Amino acid sequence: MKKITIRDIQKLKGNDTPFATITTYDYVSARNADAVDIPLLLVGDSAAMVVYGMENTIPISMDELIFLVRAVCRGTEKALVVADMPFMSYQPSIEDAVRNAGRFVKEGGAGAVKLEGGTPYISQIRAIIDAGIPVMGHVGLLPQSYHLSSGYRIQGKTKFEAEKIYEDALAVQESGAFSVVLEGIPADLAEKITETLEIPTIGIGAGPKCDGQIQVYHDILGLYGDMVPKHTKQYGKLGIDIQNKLAEYKNEVEVRKFPSPKHFTTSKVQVVKNH
Repeated sequence: MKKITIRDIQKLKGNDTPFATITTYDYVSARNADAVDIPLLLVGDSAAMVVYGMENTIPISMDELIFLVRAVCRGTEKALVVADMPFMSYQPSIEDAVRNAGRFVKEGGAGAVKLEGGTPYISQIRAIIDAGIPVMGHVGLLPQSYHLSSGYRIQGKTKFEAEKIYEDALAVQESGAFSVVLEGIPADLAEKITETLEIPTIGIGAGPKCDGQIQVYHDILGLYGDMVPKHTKQYGKLGIDIQNKLAEYKNEVEVRKFPSPKHFTTSKVQVVKNH
């Protein structure tokens, strides 16, 4: 069974058919995505919210993410697994960036890492690549800059912002990244960046003209409460389905309908208690 490589992802640039990618956070979600031939799985720092119940992505740690990366890698036979570098795992220094990227590969089993930001982190991207680790970039809306941006809001709506995002995307490519996520930017800006870059662009809330798309597993399956981001289409409401099935199970236990005879065995052995 062929394992997807960085070169395979790069070959998806400019195809008439865009490619789908998804976040996964555990063995089961990875197996589900791998079974339908999704080529790239991102163990995103969004796990902070959908797995650990945190308010935003900022608090999650390296150790908390490595634990999930290991599980996803165990559930993946074909897809390329990319680990998301959490807040302050690469920003302080080049040394921190290389060391923590290395942990994701050596301890977690990831095939690449992703980090947010453009021009300010070019040195980190280059150093990680020089250490033999592929890097996916991420520009536009940067969830780790939640406080600086006063929450999650569309970026690139002004000329200044649009030009900065465009330059950041170019800088990420020039630094050697194999692809770049475009998040929360106007569709026309994403299209312009996609036409300019030679590496694949992967959009989330960036319109249909990117080379690929990425969404959060829990969002598109309706697993994560009632909150549905604008960029998300829910393909099901599995959270409600799960609750209904759990309620059915609970009820059957309480009325002794479960377990039924087909779920257990009996014997004619008599236990005699000796006194």
